Amino acid sequence: MNSAQLRTLAERTVHGIVETSPVNTLKGFDERSWDSSIIGFAAGDDPLFASYKKLIGPFYWTPAEIMQLAYPSETFSEHQLSVICWILPQTERTLVDQRKADKLPASRWVHSRHYGEKFNEYLRATVRDTFRASGIKAAAPAITEGFGYRESKKFGLASNWSERHTAFVAGLGTFGLSDGFITERGKAVRIGSVIINAKIKPDTRKNTSHTANCLWYAKGTCGACIKRCPVDAITAKGHDKKACFDYIRGVTAPYAKEILGAYETPCGLCQVKIPCERRNPVSG
Repeated sequence: MNSAQLRTLAERTVHGIVETSPVNTLKGFDERSWDSSIIGFAAGDDPLFASYKKLIGPFYWTPAEIMQLAYPSETFSEHQLSVICWILPQTERTLVDQRKADKLPASRWVHSRHYGEKFNEYLRATVRDTFRASGIKAAAPAITEGFGYRESKKFGLASNWSERHTAFVAGLGTFGLSDGFITERGKAVRIGSVIINAKIKPDTRKNTSHTANCLWYAKGTCGACIKRCPVDAITAKGHDKKACFDYIRGVTAPYAKEILGAYETPCGLCQVKIPCERRNPVSG
């Protein structure tokens, strides 16, 4: 398949699963977990991937390293790899409930963090397997063995593959004051990605600044997410990851277990009731 055909296959697969799969269901509410998806593409040899490894830590995976983990007996050239990345926006019903919350996340949001991410895992696996069935080697980083958190000397707790950083490479948005990722559909989203051993023409990354979509950084205004955090983990200086982590693990995770009967780590209060909840506020 050529680049255009590969792109069509990726778009048809992602959008089709999101729109029609019964797995995209918020159990307990009998409604969709996610709204309609958006998708972007990055080159496996984009210099940003190598820069992440230097910036975050040597533990951070490049696309070629992930493919090597998935296919240990083979070697891969980063120049032949492409990264497919998608954005899953929260539904309006979930956002309405979450806007009312101020200390603990709304029940719909908790269910979305659990069942919605289960769907995202299913989507990752299905996109990966669709390409494999077409004779193209593929891997989904977040469900690859060994994926998890590590300790970055510069940033503290960090995963060895970041869906948000990947989305930035694919031109799908930029970061905000809270470290959330602001897309054209806003910040109340989850993200997924798959790497394939085939060339898809990458999308143009319009923003050179990694914070261009954030009103605080772009125009010196807003700061609404500061007020939304119940533990003051967001300030004018940025995001205190440890304070955020401690609150999620110590407070919202036990709360989620009461609701779900399963351990989960939701919060997301800083993703709603803010100008970038459903849109890119800088572009209008």
